[in-house]
Amino acid sequence: MSILPSRSLPIRCKRSPRAAAGLALVILASCSSPKSLQPGADRKINCNLQADHQYAAGDLPVALHEVAVEPLLTGHFSKASLNVANSIGVLDLLGEYTRLKQKQRAIPSLEQKVELLELSHTITQRIDLASLEISSVTAELDCEEERISQIADYLTARSRTAETRLTVAAIAVGAFGSMTPIILDGKQADRAGLAAGIAEAALGAMILLNDRKVNVQHPRNALSDIWEGPQTSRVFPPFVWYYLNYRDPGDQASVSLRTKIIDQWKGFGQVERLKPKEQASHQELYFGNGGRYDTDQLYNRANMYDQLESSIKLIKQDLTQLALELGGLQ
Repeated sequence: MSILPSRSLPIRCKRSPRAAAGLALVILASCSSPKSLQPGADRKINCNLQADHQYAAGDLPVALHEVAVEPLLTGHFSKASLNVANSIGVLDLLGEYTRLKQKQRAIPSLEQKVELLELSHTITQRIDLASLEISSVTAELDCEEERISQIADYLTARSRTAETRLTVAAIAVGAFGSMTPIILDGKQADRAGLAAGIAEAALGAMILLNDRKVNVQHPRNALSDIWEGPQTSRVFPPFVWYYLNYRDPGDQASVSLRTKIIDQWKGFGQVERLKPKEQASHQELYFGNGGRYDTDQLYNRANMYDQLESSIKLIKQDLTQLALELGGLQ
């Protein structure tokens, strides 16, 4: 008895348009992710391990142009050296040292030599202390910059991961849409293809709008002091704050270092926007106590800290010049 082989019948999958749309929505939902970081990443940024600076406006050095500088000093020291000497409180010591140096050259004596060594040691000690204060301030600024950059890098990595998943989902939905004429019949294929097209467009929009934000609080804000210019600062010690704000009113070309920093921020569009409403909120974010930052804003804030840090480090050049001119007195 022979057994006839059965005829294989074509099998066609019949899925409803609702099932096709449901599949697209499942893929869409599985690839979407929250727009903010997990709670553990929302934390205050604090790089200061010391007490805030507390001083009055009267504790700041008297402006150099208001000080009666001896002609003897102007003949031996540059204006930048005299200004930094005034800021760290050794201008009078420089005068004593220079006068005593002239006496020592005319009538050498052991007592004068010992006194010169003591004065030189005191001035050098003040220079070294000022250098350490600058290092302390810039270390805090560098810490702030690195922490902000670290959060920005984390946000960037999360955004790239989400973008990759959304792209893969869009490809899968597009492939499903292209297969609907094969696995579905007539109107069902048209409806499923339409649902897949909508889901693919939604995924594309999510890729474009894949912008995460994180809450960053900064009640101790060095950028705010630079921008607003209060009489005193709790971030910067007196001599640094004096140096940042000093300008010679007798020199029309003279501009304070703080003003130069602000002009640099404005010149690169870091603190200003074309729309007034957007500009106000933008400045409030950077110079207030904190808020929600996206990746670009975090990197921008880190760059502002980097520029401020570099500008303050330049004070060390004037300190070095002062030390060299002091050592070069014959």
